[in-house]
Amino acid sequence: MIASRIVGTGVYLPKEVRTNVDLEKVVDTNDEWIFERTGIRQRHICSTEGGEWPTDMACQATKDILAEGGYRPNDIDMILFATLTPDFKLPNCACVLQEKLGITNKCATLDISAACSGFVYGMALADALIKTEMASHILVVGSEMLSRELNWKDRNTCVLFGDGCGAALIGRAKEGEKSEVLSSCLNGDGKGAEFFSQPIGGSVSPITVENLQKQNHFMSMKGKEMFRVATRTMAESAWAVMKKAKMELDDISWFIPHQANARIIETTGKLLGLPREKLVMNIDKYANTSAATVPIALHEAISDGRIKRGDLVLLDAFGAGLTSGAVLLRY
Repeated sequence: MIASRIVGTGVYLPKEVRTNVDLEKVVDTNDEWIFERTGIRQRHICSTEGGEWPTDMACQATKDILAEGGYRPNDIDMILFATLTPDFKLPNCACVLQEKLGITNKCATLDISAACSGFVYGMALADALIKTEMASHILVVGSEMLSRELNWKDRNTCVLFGDGCGAALIGRAKEGEKSEVLSSCLNGDGKGAEFFSQPIGGSVSPITVENLQKQNHFMSMKGKEMFRVATRTMAESAWAVMKKAKMELDDISWFIPHQANARIIETTGKLLGLPREKLVMNIDKYANTSAATVPIALHEAISDGRIKRGDLVLLDAFGAGLTSGAVLLRY
């Protein structure tokens, strides 16, 4: 039976680091207030001069993966690019990235708009596509430039987010290998759409001078409602993938949840009965990078030696939509 596995991972983090103390100078807030409520100390911010657009970050992260694993760009036969902050409305980021990488094999290119769940959606899709022999090496990217979509005068949202990119190359597992994707689940619930939204800028309400003057084209969020939904849905997704794989939560080596808020992560861990030492959490350094949080945390834990080949890893996320999903894999 065909199985898929993570071949390699990579990240790109923008050069500018903006701390909570820096934000004190532009909005009514302070480091203690932010950290106490979110667990965030700093975030990375993309340059607006070029070179750090979402596809630029993805290009560098991918080149690192290819160099580390000895692959060539044309070994990639599909790109799944998760983002809610694309370079352009058209063409899609996956096509732009294909060109920047110098891929000439006309591989399939698809953007995924699932907000913070985007990378997990991409992992589940990549696993299914490899198992059905649609592709052999799929690049899954989560890359965001959220700083472009924030109202930097709104302390309820601007302190929460950052920019960055994480990527993974998913390939076919060789016979006898321990590494493989074991199970996944994807969900959506449109009833919670109002909890996190950005209604201005689409076909229904395009950008106008009036919208810009009112500054209502930025992202907006109902934090309390999202908190309640997030902890419940991530726990439900975790239980679902464990049941599919016929495993117990005690078997998990590492839990990598979406990095939206430290309290959400800790509460979800408690709901699942997971000890703190099994949680991968780096929100203090990067804030919420939407679709990039899970792959950045995954890469960081692999790079520093926490995650080793053979470890059982649970990826779990939720996002605007509302979307949610989880992937259980043997790294």
